[in-house]
Amino acid sequence: MPKKRSGGGLSTTQQAAKFLGVSVLAGAVMAGIALPAAGALGLAAKGSVQGFDDIPANLKSPQLSQRTRILDSKGNQIAQVYSRDRTVVELKDISPYMQKAIVAIEDSRYYQHGAIDLKGVLRALNKNAVSGGVAQGASTLTQQLVKNYFIEEAGDDPTKVAEATQQTLGRKVKELKYAIQLEEKLGKKKILENYLNITFFGEQAYGIEAASQRYFSQHAKDLNLQQSALLAGIVQSPSRYDPVNDEAEATKRRNVVLERMAQLGDISKAEADKAKEAPLGLHVTQPKNGCITAAKGAGFFCKYVENVFLTDPTFGKTREARAKLWNQGGLTIRTTLDPQAQDSVQASVRDHVYKADSVAAAATLVEPGSGKILAMGQSKPYGYNKNETEYNFSVDRDYGGSNFGFPTGSTFKPFVAAASIEGGKQATQEYSAPYKMAYPSPVQQCDGKQWVNTTNEQVENENESEVGPYQMKKAMAKSINTYFVQLISDIGLCPVVKMTDALHVHQGDGSKLPQTPAIALGAIGLSPLTMASAYATFADRGMYCTPVAIESITQKAGNEQKSLPVPKSTCSRAMSERTADTINTLLRGVVDSGTGQEAGLDDRESAGKTGTTDQRKNAWFVGYTPNLAGAVWVGSAKQNVEMTNITIGGVYHSEVFGADTPGPIWKDAMTGALEGKQTESFNLVDIPDEPDRDKGNGNGNGNGHGRGNDTGGLIGGLVGGAGNGGGNNGGNNGGNSSPNPTFSFPDGFIQGNGNGGGNGHGGRRN
Repeated sequence: MPKKRSGGGLSTTQQAAKFLGVSVLAGAVMAGIALPAAGALGLAAKGSVQGFDDIPANLKSPQLSQRTRILDSKGNQIAQVYSRDRTVVELKDISPYMQKAIVAIEDSRYYQHGAIDLKGVLRALNKNAVSGGVAQGASTLTQQLVKNYFIEEAGDDPTKVAEATQQTLGRKVKELKYAIQLEEKLGKKKILENYLNITFFGEQAYGIEAASQRYFSQHAKDLNLQQSALLAGIVQSPSRYDPVNDEAEATKRRNVVLERMAQLGDISKAEADKAKEAPLGLHVTQPKNGCITAAKGAGFFCKYVENVFLTDPTFGKTREARAKLWNQGGLTIRTTLDPQAQDSVQASVRDHVYKADSVAAAATLVEPGSGKILAMGQSKPYGYNKNETEYNFSVDRDYGGSNFGFPTGSTFKPFVAAASIEGGKQATQEYSAPYKMAYPSPVQQCDGKQWVNTTNEQVENENESEVGPYQMKKAMAKSINTYFVQLISDIGLCPVVKMTDALHVHQGDGSKLPQTPAIALGAIGLSPLTMASAYATFADRGMYCTPVAIESITQKAGNEQKSLPVPKSTCSRAMSERTADTINTLLRGVVDSGTGQEAGLDDRESAGKTGTTDQRKNAWFVGYTPNLAGAVWVGSAKQNVEMTNITIGGVYHSEVFGADTPGPIWKDAMTGALEGKQTESFNLVDIPDEPDRDKGNGNGNGNGHGRGNDTGGLIGGLVGGAGNGGGNNGGNNGGNSSPNPTFSFPDGFIQGNGNGGGNGHGGRRN
């Protein structure tokens, strides 16, 4: 058995074998050049070396992975993403110094030899034999380019990368044959251009343009002599010669390149000496990769765009194919994000809910009639540190959102109203709507079965003063739970399910809504994007449009830009114009005189609905104008914070309502987004006002809290407005003349029995 020489070098036998192997290889390649039909090489046992003629004839140059740029609707960059930071440039856009430097240090005879430098091979053999190791390689730039092609094709697959870089004779033969083909097909200039665009320069920079930007914050065409020499020197060992981490080693390597350029006559000795004295002059730009670096707080929208790309079959039949295209990059993705709207949303969310608060806020704006997502923001920034999150609270689970969405509370009620009106009910429909009641049972389901309240589940209104009868207009304005439970019981569950299907309303995990009367009260988790898109249907008079985030995509392929197909919004009629106009009238009343007054816009018509869930774990406001719809959610992602006695955005709340926290966020976001935009009006319908049972017209016009000797307060409160109107409040404003009443009756002690038939209930506000 051969033995190593002292000092750890190869034995004479091993040196001879190595020399013979490379010599035979060189001879075989020469034979392959001269005699392409020479047949199998037979250089190793058991066929480990592929026959030269058996290697596929054409090497397909891979499309190099590059940066992808994500832009807003105005063309401003939101973020750039890449698996490999690379920007392909033409040779004319690369400094002549850089071209000379890389040739000088990597393949000084580049313009004198073909694909293989036989002199270089022999020189390397001699030097390696003397050193007892591999002191010098003999690969030409063309061979290195082929090797990089193999690596690029392997992508991030470690097994394929290992195969592409393994030091075997078979791989070397394949590399040599393809190098010959490239020399014949491309020529020297194109090979040099491709090499400078594909090679790795360390610090996550692939290709000379990315390297120039990373180390010097400038374009490759502007590199000077010493900068070019530094970058050329890095290629041999990017980690060893990394100037960011080892300036001294990088400087020595740069000077070696400069010396070599002088020896070859590329520069004068004086130029080399002067450049050696210059400092490295680094101006490092830190890598900015991924949605975490997005501008305008648009990280979540950016990630949504990525998830749409990876999910939508428009971009490939399989997720693997879509991921390959995404990682390959070179895309310019123009999105629907409106910078004005995004600025407004982010500012509003940030002002009203602090990132360190125990709850979070999310807001999304959608354009009616087009489905375009114009803005998407939330109070906790995109990231992985404290008070940051990677979850996009505005979207469904499959697009980076929470697992199930968030219960919507009373913002679901307009869907029930729309289903009933579409089915023929009038907005004057009246129900008894008591303060508290059991869920009506049985209720018809779509499959012919019935939902039955087997456990005597109860539902109640927000306040004890909320006692019917009510018609739909006031029930919507005051958000009367028992009214809508009676309504859904009356029409059945199937019309509601059909309406929500038409509005693409689904749970945050993508599943359909359950057929139970509790859906009327928003017990099911939905996403803000789902809610904003559904309400946009009301704004567009009954036309639902699927949400879209991407307007166009172009991909750089070589020096060409090609357009890729993108998913389009599909619009369909979800309800009649009359139904939508009726809902718009009802929801305009919510912001004019109902629970959403704090959210109403000052300079244009608006409509919307508040929502608060059990134990105040979620609060919503969803609203719209004729040309913009938006949804705002406030709550805990883990659903473990009850929003009572809580400070949010520096403001203390004994109880959080949809109107007092999400409402102002919505108002400010919409106001900024619509500034300078056209003012439009709804097509309203006439809904007769129902008798005002809240204001009695009794003799004293009192509120039931009057002093005993104050006849107006006593009579007004006791009788509850038994005269004209018979109101709930038992009169208004009476009986307050004395600060210390000696006697008073409970609110509305006696039922009003006047023309209005009210209940004489005393005045607590919803």
